[in-house]
Parts: sequence; structure tokens; C-alpha cells
Amino acid sequence: MGMSQKESTAQDQNIRFLRQFAVRTAALLAAVVGVVALLDPFYQYHAPLPGLKAVLTDKEYQCIGTLRNFDYDALLVGSSVCENYNNHWFDEGFDCTAIKAIRSYGATADLCYLLEEACATHDLKYVFYNIDPSSLSASTEPTYESTGCPMYLYDRNYFNDYSYWLNKSVLLEKIPYMFAYSLVGDYDEGDSYNWAQWKYFGRDMATGMYDRLPGVEQMQPETANEAELAGNIALLTAQVEAHPETTFKFFFSPYSMLWWDNAYRSGERDAVIYNEKQAIGALLSYDNAEVYFYQDDEDVITNLDNYMDMIHFSKEINYAVYDKLARGEDRLTEENYEDRLERMRALSDRIVQKDILEYYAE
Repeated sequence: MGMSQKESTAQDQNIRFLRQFAVRTAALLAAVVGVVALLDPFYQYHAPLPGLKAVLTDKEYQCIGTLRNFDYDALLVGSSVCENYNNHWFDEGFDCTAIKAIRSYGATADLCYLLEEACATHDLKYVFYNIDPSSLSASTEPTYESTGCPMYLYDRNYFNDYSYWLNKSVLLEKIPYMFAYSLVGDYDEGDSYNWAQWKYFGRDMATGMYDRLPGVEQMQPETANEAELAGNIALLTAQVEAHPETTFKFFFSPYSMLWWDNAYRSGERDAVIYNEKQAIGALLSYDNAEVYFYQDDEDVITNLDNYMDMIHFSKEINYAVYDKLARGEDRLTEENYEDRLERMRALSDRIVQKDILEYYAE
């Protein structure tokens, strides 16, 4: 039997409803995608729109976009200890426009990946590169994918950015947050990724966060990580060689005496110093590479009020390191770098034999 007129009418109404629903849904999705792409809080497609500030608080999501789309000629490269530098310090001290290329772990392969992304689209006057001791013995393969970073932002395939376009957190949290910080208050763009304002620094905090080993382990051979060391040095020198027009200012930050106590008690101290010697010697062979050493600043590293744990120091120490770097202080040369590292070895001996006893009885 054929369909009755009533049934046919009902079917037509259902079809019209589904079509209208599909059209309206598509229009809504297109509007959402358009809003996200236009305002772009992760800066995946462009720099901030006129009147909006670069509100940078999520490095895993925002760093790669800023490197591709912002206007700059200098990079501050490093781990979480570099997040509390203010970019404007470097702008004024070195007559440049600096932004940060940050990776929390500070592994050489990860940071060199960011460097390559920046150099693909920008000519750099300076690279201010913090070398963490652990980075010299880390894996030589980038860790972004293995640690769960949003790889759809890192690749150059915009067609898989739907996780960004159709993201409730982006639409309802990140975009309003960007507007709030841009239009209300005194947000400083130079403080990108800064976390210090929410932290407490003091000896009680630092010692409370330090899980001291109960005993001293046998000291490892200096060459314990020879293969990884060679690979990481090769990654660094490849960047220096590839960009002779760029001045690379490598520097070693002042980790606290707790860190050196841990390196000694874990048996890693001699390997750390050996790794640093090898890396510094290799870098100093290039005319466009400079190396600065702040690890042995006794006044800083033995004052635990400067720290929140055994590594992370206050913003005042960030400024002090910047100021020394701008003045060219504590620059290593081919003539003095080995003696300077031996001085660090002697200081670490004094730390574990004397200074640390103020806090921990043997």
C-alpha cells in the first residue's frame, strides 16, 4: 500500500527538520571554529589581534605557535628555571626583541626542536640558552609525543586542528582568560609562562621538598653517560654551526647546594662535572658561542631562602643571572673553564662535608 497523505506530510516535516538541524549545527560549528581561529588563544595561526596582549601561560600549547607567528629576533631557551625571566630585561639589555622557547624538562633534543622551528622563519641575533646538567645525559630524541603534548599543534597540518577548534575549554576558559588579562589589570607580556608569583621561597620550603638519600652511593665513572653526552653535544654544536650569524650565549644556572648534595650522594657528581667540561670545551671552539657559568655562586646556592626546592630559585635570582649575563660576567674561556669546573667540584665537596650539616646531621 502507498503512503497516506498524512504520513507523507509527517515524513516531509521530519526531513525538513533534519535538514534545518544539520544546517544550523553546521553554522554553529563554523561560528565556533571561526571564533577560535580569529581569537586564537594558542597563537597557532597569528600573533595577538590589535588591542589584545600575548597572554602566555600554557607553554605546551602556546610556545610552538609563538615561535612560528610572533615578531622577534632573540630567544630565551631553557627549562622551567627560565620561565621567570622577563623578556623585556633582555630586550633592553641586548637591544633585541626576545621571546621564550621553554620545555619544562629542558632536554637538549626538545629545546633544539624549538630552536629549529624558530630559525625556520626568523633570523636571530641572539640565543640565550640555559644548559641544565641533566640535559647533557638525557635522550637525544624529542619527547613531545611520548609525554602527551598536543601534537596537532606541533605539526603543520591544519586539517587535524579540530581538537583545538572544537574544544570547550578553549572557548569557555582560554578565550575569556585572554580577554580578562588583556583588558583588565596590568598583565606584563614579558612575564610569559611565569609561575613565581604563586610560589613561596624559603629554606623551610626547600628542605621540605628535598628527599635526601639515606646514604652515599658509590661515585659513578665520569664517562657513565658517554653516548648520550656525545649525542647532546652534537645537537648543540649543530645549531651553532647552522647559524653563524647568531650569537649563542649559553649559561649554567645556580642550582642550590641541596642539588649538589644530592648529586654527590647519588654518585652522579663527577659525571655531571665531566659532562659539563666536555660540552663547554666543544662550544668554546665556535666564534659565535659564548659560555657563562653561575653554578658556583656561593652566596646564592648556599642561601636556601632563594629556593623553593633544590633547583627552582626566586625571580630575584633570575634577574641577578640576567644582569651578570648582560654585563658579560663569569664568562668562560678555553683557558679558564677547566679550572672553574674544578672549583665547582671543590665547592660541592665543601657543601656535603660542611655547609649541608647546618640542615642535616650525619
